[in-house]
Amino acid sequence: MIDYFALALGHGLLAIALLRLMLRDGLDADPLIGELKAETEGNRKATSVAGRNAARRAKMNGHDEAEGGPPADA
Repeated sequence: MIDYFALALGHGLLAIALLRLMLRDGLDADPLIGELKAETEGNRKATSVAGRNAARRAKMNGHDEAEGGPPADA
């Protein structure tokens, strides 16, 4: 005869473990996807005419484009 309590306990614990895994915050967050999106956006800006002009202007003004503001000595 099958021990229904043991069967229910095992399956119940597996169901609880599955629920805890499914309800985790970081389940759908993949850091690699964020890095790839940032890299793609950077490449897209670098290959566009406006992006190249902005980088050229930033270089002529003496600060890096990544800073996003005026040089520190200004």
